[in-house]
Amino acid sequence: MDMKKRIHLELRNRTPSDVKELVLDNCRSNEGKIEGLTDEFEELEFLSTINVGLTSVANLPKLNKLKKLELSDNRISGGLEVLSEKCPNLTHLNLSGNKIKDLSTIEPLKKLDSLKSLDLFNCEVTNLNDYRDNVFKLLPQLTYLDGYDKDDKEAPDSDAEAYVEGLDDDDDEDDDEVDEDDYDEDAAPGDDDDEDGEEDDEDEDGEEGEEEEDDVSGEEEEELNDGEVDDDDEEEEEEERGQKRKRELDEEGEEDD
Repeated sequence: MDMKKRIHLELRNRTPSDVKELVLDNCRSNEGKIEGLTDEFEELEFLSTINVGLTSVANLPKLNKLKKLELSDNRISGGLEVLSEKCPNLTHLNLSGNKIKDLSTIEPLKKLDSLKSLDLFNCEVTNLNDYRDNVFKLLPQLTYLDGYDKDDKEAPDSDAEAYVEGLDDDDDEDDDEVDEDDYDEDAAPGDDDDEDGEEDDEDEDGEEGEEEEDDVSGEEEEELNDGEVDDDDEEEEEEERGQKRKRELDEEGEEDD
């Protein structure tokens, strides 16, 4: 993606004057130059153009409020005098991984009075004898070089990182708000109670059904028992009638004799 298109996407329907942070890492520059960035970004404080193929910063617009500039992993070999003119209030500058070979290349940075942190990791200039001592002498306003001060004490987290972390925290808060909204919509007050009530009703209906079945079973048993009693009575009656009939026949036989 080219730099102009990337800037358009990063705006997200905002005007340039609303943007304080702009990250253009890994897009494509136009013939090694910055394009699409104008002085309309007057409120810009943090600009990152890591690995975009830059060979020059000559097209950098006037950005008076810019404090942190990330230019690492490009092919810049000079022309840094532009920075004091276009970004006079710069405090952090990262030129790691560029083609800076000697101290004369960074000498124009002396005019950046507010510059406190400079990174030149993986640049050939770092191989020079007494590199650190000479850079601190050349740029006396510096507090940190490649993340350490003159006494080799490591720098605390940069303001740039803290700024980005602050943005992440804002995003997390927005996510929390969305989650709460989803919860309110999906589970309105009373829904759980209604579900519990339905379950209780189902349990009661089940118990009533079991009681009815028990009643029916009891009635059937009584009917069966009644049926058995009736059958016994009939058998006894038949037996009595048979004996009575036998007695009558015996009496008739005696009379005939």
